[in-house]
Amino acid sequence: MTTQDTATVLARLADTLETRLPANGGNPDASYTAKLLARGPDAFLKKIGEEATELVMAAKDGKPDRIVAETADLWFHCMVALAHYGLRPEQVMAELARREGVSGLAEKAARTKQ
Repeated sequence: MTTQDTATVLARLADTLETRLPANGGNPDASYTAKLLARGPDAFLKKIGEEATELVMAAKDGKPDRIVAETADLWFHCMVALAHYGLRPEQVMAELARREGVSGLAEKAARTKQ
């Protein structure tokens, strides 16, 4: 999969997630995502924590297939949070691009000065 394909997948998923927002008519009876969004941040933030923990456990077990699956689950739930807050994966990608080539130590130090 190319970088362009990846960006397209993320954009399509974000578009779908936006249709699941309560304000856009998302039906909690017909959609897991709509149900999460209808229940508010506590529901999807809890899922982010659960999926992060499951990813850590898969990585500790050294199981590549589980690492990929749990990362996908984590990214999905993070994208639900982005949709809730009116944000897009393109914004995350732009932030990652901004940080590319910048020392992690320098980038973190710059954040603490703000």
